[in-house]
Amino acid sequence: MYVYILRRLAVAIPTILLLVIFSFALMYSAPGGPFNSERPLPAQVMANIEAKYGLDRPVMVQMADYVWGVVTRFDFGPSFQYTDRTVNDVIAQGFPVTLTYGFWSAVVAVIVGVSLGIAAALRHNSWLDYLAVGVTIGAQALPNFVMAPILVLLFTLWLGWLPGGGWAGGIVVNACDPRDSLCWSAFGGAIRLDYVIMPVIALSTSYMASIARITRSSMLEVMNSNFIRTARAKGLPMRRVIWRHALKPTLLPVISYLGPAFVGMITGSVVVDIAFSTGGIGQFFVNSAFNRDYSVIMGITILVGMLTIGFNLLVDILYAWIDPKIRY
Repeated sequence: MYVYILRRLAVAIPTILLLVIFSFALMYSAPGGPFNSERPLPAQVMANIEAKYGLDRPVMVQMADYVWGVVTRFDFGPSFQYTDRTVNDVIAQGFPVTLTYGFWSAVVAVIVGVSLGIAAALRHNSWLDYLAVGVTIGAQALPNFVMAPILVLLFTLWLGWLPGGGWAGGIVVNACDPRDSLCWSAFGGAIRLDYVIMPVIALSTSYMASIARITRSSMLEVMNSNFIRTARAKGLPMRRVIWRHALKPTLLPVISYLGPAFVGMITGSVVVDIAFSTGGIGQFFVNSAFNRDYSVIMGITILVGMLTIGFNLLVDILYAWIDPKIRY
C-alpha cells in the first residue's frame, strides 16, 4: 500500500509542476495585457509599470521566477488590478467562502445521493424507485445556473424566508447567540444557515443526482452477485448483508466519481458566486478575466488544478484501500 501511495505521489508532483508552467505559458501568449486599455498609456508610464512588476525581463526569466515562487513559497505574485494586494490575498479572501458552501454541498450531495440510490435499488420497481429516479432526472435537468434564480424567486421574492444574496452574515467570527436558531457553531466559529442554504442547494443538486444514479445502478449489480446470494442463503439479516457485504463494492464507482465532483463543489461555481453575490473565488475569477488580471487567473487556475490532482490522488488511495486488486 505504501509503495502504491509513493508511486501515485511520484506522478502527482511533476504533474503539478507542468500545470504551473503551462498556465504561465498560456497566460503570456494570450493577446492583450493587464495594462492595456482603450486609451493607451504613455510609453514612459508603461515602461515604469512593466519595470515595477518585472514584465520587462525575458520571458524565461519571468517563468523561472514565477515557478520558483509557487513551488518554494506558494507565492502567486502581485495582482495587476487590485492595488497593493497579492494573489494570495485575493485567494485568502474568496476561498474560505467557497470552501464553506462547497464543503456542505459535498456533504449533502454524498449523503442524500448515496441514501437515495441505495433506497431505490433495494425497492426496485416500486413507487420509491420511481420517485427516486424522477427526483434525480429532475435535479439533473436543472443545473445550478437554472436552480439559482429559481431558488431566489421562490424563497426570497415569494416566501421571504431566505436572503437572496450576499455573505455579510454568512460566516460569524464570534460564538452564536443562543436565541439565534439560524446560527450554527462549526470550525471554531459560527455559520449563519440562512446565507448558506440556497448556495448549497443550487450547487449540490446536480452532483447529488449523479451520485444517486451511479449508486442505484451499482447496488443493483452488486445485489445480483453470487456472494450476495450466498450471504442471504446462509440466513444473514438483510441489514448485515447490505452494510457488511454489499456497501463496499457498491461505493467503488461512486468513489471514482467523487474525485472531480469534490473539486467542482469545493472550488464552487462561477454561477453560484455571481447569482448569490457570495464573494467566492469564482467571482474573482470572472472579474480578473474581464480586467485581464493574469496573475489572479493563473493563481486560481493553479489552485483548482492542484485541488483536482490532490483529490484524485486521495480517491485513488481510497479505491486501492477498498479494492485490494488495485494495490497489486
